[in-house]
Amino acid sequence: MSRIPTKQEVLDWISANPTLTSKRDIAKAFGIKGADRIDLKRILKELEAEGHLEKRKRSYRDPDRLPPVSVLQVKAPNEDGDLFARPLEWHGDGVEPIVLLITRASDPALGEGDRILARLTVVQEEDHNYEARLIRRIGTNPRKIVGIYRKGAEGGRIVPIDKAGSTEWLVPEGAVHGAKDGELVEAEQAGPKNRMGLPRARVVERLGDPTAPKAVSLIAIHQHGIPDDFPDKVIDEADKAKPVGLKGREDLRDMPLLTIDPSDARDHDDACYAHADDDPKNPGGHVIWVAIADVAAYVQPGTALDREARKRGNSSYFPDRVVPMLPDRLSGDLCSLHEGVPRACIAVRMQIDAEGNKIGHRFVRGLMRSAASLHYAEVQEAIDGTPDDRTEPLLEPVLKPLYAAYAALKKARAARQPLELDLPERKIVLSDTGEVTSVAFRDRLDAHKLIEEFMILANVAAAETLIAKRRPLLFRVHEEPAPEKLESLRETAQAAGLNLAKGQVLQTRHLNALLNAAAGTEDAELINLTTLRSMAQAYYNQENFGHFGLALRNYAHFTSPIRRYADLIVHRALISAHGWGEDGLTEEEIARLDETATHISDTERRSMMAERDTTDRYLAAYLSERVGNEFTGRISGIARFGAFVKMDETGADGLVPVRSLGREFFHFDREAGTLMGSDTGLIIAIGQRVTVRLTEATPVTGGLELELLSIDDQALPRGRGPAKRGARRKAVSTKRKKDKIKRKVERKRRQR
Repeated sequence: MSRIPTKQEVLDWISANPTLTSKRDIAKAFGIKGADRIDLKRILKELEAEGHLEKRKRSYRDPDRLPPVSVLQVKAPNEDGDLFARPLEWHGDGVEPIVLLITRASDPALGEGDRILARLTVVQEEDHNYEARLIRRIGTNPRKIVGIYRKGAEGGRIVPIDKAGSTEWLVPEGAVHGAKDGELVEAEQAGPKNRMGLPRARVVERLGDPTAPKAVSLIAIHQHGIPDDFPDKVIDEADKAKPVGLKGREDLRDMPLLTIDPSDARDHDDACYAHADDDPKNPGGHVIWVAIADVAAYVQPGTALDREARKRGNSSYFPDRVVPMLPDRLSGDLCSLHEGVPRACIAVRMQIDAEGNKIGHRFVRGLMRSAASLHYAEVQEAIDGTPDDRTEPLLEPVLKPLYAAYAALKKARAARQPLELDLPERKIVLSDTGEVTSVAFRDRLDAHKLIEEFMILANVAAAETLIAKRRPLLFRVHEEPAPEKLESLRETAQAAGLNLAKGQVLQTRHLNALLNAAAGTEDAELINLTTLRSMAQAYYNQENFGHFGLALRNYAHFTSPIRRYADLIVHRALISAHGWGEDGLTEEEIARLDETATHISDTERRSMMAERDTTDRYLAAYLSERVGNEFTGRISGIARFGAFVKMDETGADGLVPVRSLGREFFHFDREAGTLMGSDTGLIIAIGQRVTVRLTEATPVTGGLELELLSIDDQALPRGRGPAKRGARRKAVSTKRKKDKIKRKVERKRRQR
């Protein structure tokens, strides 16, 4: 009879012999034969159930050790130029192993993000556990999938969480990464897509319970690839940072600069102060100071902090968390302009005349001390006559002069006529545990508008200074709407009985005239939404193409360097332009400004999409308990597959599928933006008032499905049933021709 090894002896053998781990290999090693193999099988099953071993096809391995041949993802080089890699087949519960790449002269150049197949050797070095030698590169940046893992007999499947996601992914047994049934996982495509059957994926990270309230933003963060963990080197640099002193700076500590932010603000990067101008040449004028956190003093070019900040591009804000551009040691401490604490800043002193026009400005690198950290509501309440203990002492000497300067700026704004959209912003209110308690409208106070106008003025001053000093920078660019978007807006306005003049150089005042004409009517929201959708998206560029929406020729982002990398670039440019130190814009940065502009424009869009998706999921969770209820709203979009409705109460967008609109065929007219019933002639178009019933709410995807009950207070007619295809096409074609002729005649009549 063979001696049956203990569990520990089996584990020790597998650990020492990672290439000989089949049941036959283990039996041979311990001399186990015949019926004794049953006892060995029992031990292996127990070790597997206890989590000590993982079965991979016909072999076993220690989940706390990497396989001898593994798939790795190459990381960025460290400060010594060494390449490390992340093991994508790590299944253990402890600290992830550190793998050092040993490259040979014949190996291809490897960069951050590359996926490689490598042979591993266990080592006991101070800074790594494994050394890897390249076998072959297997591709870069494979497609990412975020979804729900569903366990199967061998491996499982991933059900996508995208609203538009319909394809499931097959996960082979060896690529599960320890995922459990029902868990939210992040995976990546494994190999080329098959022509037949489901595509294959490899689980790379387990994200936990998808129904947990605070998983909502986590889904968006991983789905959109937003980095949410700082590398150790970045944290180390931030932790070593020390407060900046007065040396070489202008002392602004006695100036009563104060910050005004939302009540839940996570950082304070701008402060302001204003007073009447005592220059006799500027009667009725004002002096406005705007001081901005001097992030450039802490985040210097070429450092790990700088590389990570550029990689992120900006902070991302969600209802329950923020993914910051900088570690909290900087964003929430050293760079945040806290009340009563000396803080490094770059400040601009601006003179405006009685009509709010800027007549001069100068920049300084200083040290300030915030007189108070206030929030918008308490500032507004103080101005409106109900100051509290904090704002009472500041009312006469600080707050009223701020509002006096703002009153002058409003005159200049009225003359300039930037685009004045009226679209109330919704705010999702969460409980301490992350559930949605309400969906409210954000307040739009004069205190908000005051800070906005001060920041716009400071941004203009930064752009003008750098242009005058011929220094390279990144402009904030917003180009004119595309002609086809304007034509669509013009047609929507005409359908509402309004007019957008044609045949002239478009200016924002023309759009404002349209918006003012719609104000107070039932079409006001439609016109505002359509105007917004006609706008081009703002972006960053080294070339100055102006800012159409703000009606400004020169504009750059200067006022938020804690949360935007573009502002940090402008700060460095100002430092170089004024000769304030060695931490200005370097030649290397200047050489890649175009690349930086494209990158941070992309990260900004990435954050916007993630924030929007998170809002959709929270709204779906909030409405999931009201399935079956009726809501009023307005048609906000038309597609071949249905109509989108923006609901009045929450601002949530839901889909009315075309299949639910009755038994008739609905023709989609892309040019007119309508759906038309073949039997009833019913036309569904953007802007119509509707009543809908909520039939489905899916929090994990953010999807809302609606049933259309009435249009413009008229019950929805039902078709008689499927028409013959030829007759239906003929009816639709005839109707389209008639509509086009009708629109053409109407346009000619208006032109006359």
